[in-house]
Amino acid sequence: MFHALSIAQFDVDTTFQLIRRAEALRAMPRHEARALLAGDIVATLFYEPSTRTRLSFEAAVYRLGGQVVSAENARENSSSKKGESLADVFRVVGCYADAIVIRHHSAEELDAAAPFSPVPVINAGAGSGEHPTQALLDAYTIWRELGRLSDLTVAVLGDLKYGRTVHSLLRLLAKMDGIRIRLFHPEPLGLPPELAAEMRDSGIPIEIAEDLEDAVRGADIVYQTRIQAERLQAEHELCATDDYAIRRSHLAVLPEHARILHPLPRVGEIDPAIDPDDRAAYFRQAENGLYMRMALLDHMLRGELG
Repeated sequence: MFHALSIAQFDVDTTFQLIRRAEALRAMPRHEARALLAGDIVATLFYEPSTRTRLSFEAAVYRLGGQVVSAENARENSSSKKGESLADVFRVVGCYADAIVIRHHSAEELDAAAPFSPVPVINAGAGSGEHPTQALLDAYTIWRELGRLSDLTVAVLGDLKYGRTVHSLLRLLAKMDGIRIRLFHPEPLGLPPELAAEMRDSGIPIEIAEDLEDAVRGADIVYQTRIQAERLQAEHELCATDDYAIRRSHLAVLPEHARILHPLPRVGEIDPAIDPDDRAAYFRQAENGLYMRMALLDHMLRGELG
């Protein structure tokens, strides 16, 4: 794997190898981990806002002993403002760094430019397309919380049209055994047609819930997402989020072993009163992102896997 652009590049074996590597790195003494990427430089280019993804990638590099050069708000504060193509950005930044982590507003532009990079490129979120490393850390979280990635009922809520985290996670879950998907979303914000077709072709059972209580009842995993207000393109896509917010009352129909995940940030989709409940795993999920991204960087720059 030279670039990591899509979750399609990660089969079941590779996913579990990365999970095992993340576990090993979590337990590794810090002085040992800091020797792994000593002397390496990773460039982080973020054309869209980010907190968890950018900081966890940069922390992952430092935890592995590497160094970071960074461009935040690169859409406004880099030469792209002058019209420089992304292909040329990769050509130039690839002269300075050993790998590039990028969040970009256009999935198509990222895919077209990546072949011009002389160093590995990692997709840290591309428009409303994919977010492959989020799917990997989501899978890692499910495995850590429930001990398996098979025989699961997964309820996916919120904006499924523009939510790139959902797109990557569903594609990854489709490779696992015994997965059942339950969807609940505003009517205009369902899965993109091509992804819906992929899911049908995969043979995964998919049902549409009538309401939020019906969606979460008996689920093993509830994957909540926010409405991507910044990506809505039509008036009819604007919708109230109250009908899609998880409240304490919903916990009554959620099994004790179940877990609630959210890629964050949340903007009202989960009542903070739920946070102390053991089933609320979203902050543990964010922490897991550090170790999964350490594992991926270690793999891409040193070829190490679990």
